[in-house]
Amino acid sequence: MPEASTPGTQSHGPRCAALIGPYGSGKSALFDAMLAVAGHANRRSGNGRAHVPGTEVRIAQVSFLNDPWTLLDCPGSIEFAHAGACALAVADIAVVVVDPDPERAAMAAPALRMVEEQGIPAMVFVNKLDTLGGQVRDIVAALQEQSRRRLLLRQVPWREGEKVVGYVDLISERAWRWRDGQPSEPAPFPEAMRGREAEARAALAEALADADDSLLEAIVEDRTPDPAALYRPLHAEEAAGHADAVLLGAAEHAAGVRRLWKALRHDTPEVGETAARHGIAAEGEPLAQVFRTVQAGHAGRLSFVRLWRGAVKDGAGLGGQRVGGIWRFPGGEQTKVGEAVAGEVVALGRLEAAATGDTLGGDRLPFPEPPAPTYALALEPEDRKDEVKLAAALAKLVEEDPSLNVEQVAESGETILRGQGEQHLRAALERLGAMVKLATHRPRVAYRETIRRQVRQHARLKRQTGGHGQFADVTLEVAPRPRGAGFSFVDKVVGGAIPRKFIPACGEAAEEAARKGPLGNPVVDIEVTLVDGGFHSVDSSDMAFATATRMAMQEAMAKAEPVVLEPVQHVAVTVPTAFTPAAQRLLTGRRGQILGFAECPDRPGWDEVEAMVPAAELHDLILELRGQTLGLGTYRHRFDHLAESRGR
Repeated sequence: MPEASTPGTQSHGPRCAALIGPYGSGKSALFDAMLAVAGHANRRSGNGRAHVPGTEVRIAQVSFLNDPWTLLDCPGSIEFAHAGACALAVADIAVVVVDPDPERAAMAAPALRMVEEQGIPAMVFVNKLDTLGGQVRDIVAALQEQSRRRLLLRQVPWREGEKVVGYVDLISERAWRWRDGQPSEPAPFPEAMRGREAEARAALAEALADADDSLLEAIVEDRTPDPAALYRPLHAEEAAGHADAVLLGAAEHAAGVRRLWKALRHDTPEVGETAARHGIAAEGEPLAQVFRTVQAGHAGRLSFVRLWRGAVKDGAGLGGQRVGGIWRFPGGEQTKVGEAVAGEVVALGRLEAAATGDTLGGDRLPFPEPPAPTYALALEPEDRKDEVKLAAALAKLVEEDPSLNVEQVAESGETILRGQGEQHLRAALERLGAMVKLATHRPRVAYRETIRRQVRQHARLKRQTGGHGQFADVTLEVAPRPRGAGFSFVDKVVGGAIPRKFIPACGEAAEEAARKGPLGNPVVDIEVTLVDGGFHSVDSSDMAFATATRMAMQEAMAKAEPVVLEPVQHVAVTVPTAFTPAAQRLLTGRRGQILGFAECPDRPGWDEVEAMVPAAELHDLILELRGQTLGLGTYRHRFDHLAESRGR
């Protein structure tokens, strides 16, 4: 009979599976196919607002074989990876979706790493198998290079000529023929596959024998293990996060989707098991964790939560706040309900004090930290009257997406929005643009200037305008200091040439004059020494000496060979090893000085390249880096020092 979703008795509580994987793997097509198999043809997003493809987590709740499920479709772009990490934090299991091209296996590395870091059980679904050109073992081997967990092939493809028509399950040793858009049907075992299937099954048994003594004994005694002998250690290894089963399919044709559903049904932990993995006690008050925040227009603020323990009713208290509405998402449709129970993913309304990552009803649970930003734009409203509106809109934006951050730069007066890349900021600007008309530009670089030689400068202020005049006479020595030493004012006046009461005014004026040098930038790393001067018993004052000091400073700095200093950043670029030479060329092409490179200790097959790069060269570095590394390259940076500018 066909592999169908037949009615049954519910035996499991609400569970949650997150679909993650690189852009182009067909992950969202798999999400839609899973909904269709479960009886939901409507494919709208459960986000509390219109879905923006590829930028937000899609949520849908379905029932498969009478078991309630929440599916989370996470964005594929690396720029929106933090949204996927937040979704994984509340899921019971992950499905890592990849395409069958070994050359693109490295693109799955961020998803595989995310799963490993969070310790969540996972399966790998090799999608688009109808386009398979080589051997499935090649894609598994290529993926294994990106994963610290063992990847165990659960099925082998069944080919007729060059076409993949189904698969053979290595545990049950049963063959299934795919039918386009319909349930697969059992088929006689293809005799031509006997040798290949036996070889793959033996490899699976040997891999699992390390974790199961009885299976090892069967292999040593040359006994063929039965299905239960293989399934038992496979399930245990998956649950422990030591191994991931690899399943095959083609979501666009609904091929392998029911088999995936059944594997999830058997192998996904219950909410209580996942809660225990997070250190949550089984007994206690209701406990929920916020993994997403949405400003949903007239519906107000929605906090998407996983309810780890207990039940919550509309209007009840949770974490010291009153719940103002509960919404589920059957088939992706937003529906208001009166109560939510443990295991469910729901949206709670009007929790104004709850932020993404918060735990409601208990101590804070671990939650992914936002990645460091890699791209920035300066924003300003087209109408200055909208500045307050812009500030409020930015505050809401950052609440929704913690991987964005906003900085007000006092020196330049700029408002800087930082995020994970051009696409990430474009999506943010589209949402802002619905509230405020904006202009954007490249953020200004915080240049400085200094001097190359010492100068002695005299200045005299003598003004008589009726009544008391103004008189002050100063002689300064302005000299360069070591890089990073900062500004220093030294008083070396002797013999009362300038009364002591006027000295502080000279020091303050010298420091003020250094805020803008002859080249238009703040002046750093200089020493100003007041060495001599003169005064008038009636006409001298703090104001007069301050003015004379500024006059001397302006003339001295112009004569002292001023030079622009640019900030230089210590940059660490992380790329797959195959792209290390490209990363080095990219950095040197941006006036970077390569410090060295080494293999990432916790990421086999990846290198970290360190370099000193002028800050002016970093604005669009991430765009070119990702363009040369299949979208995989990233970097972090920190200020290191100021250096004379040679490329401004």
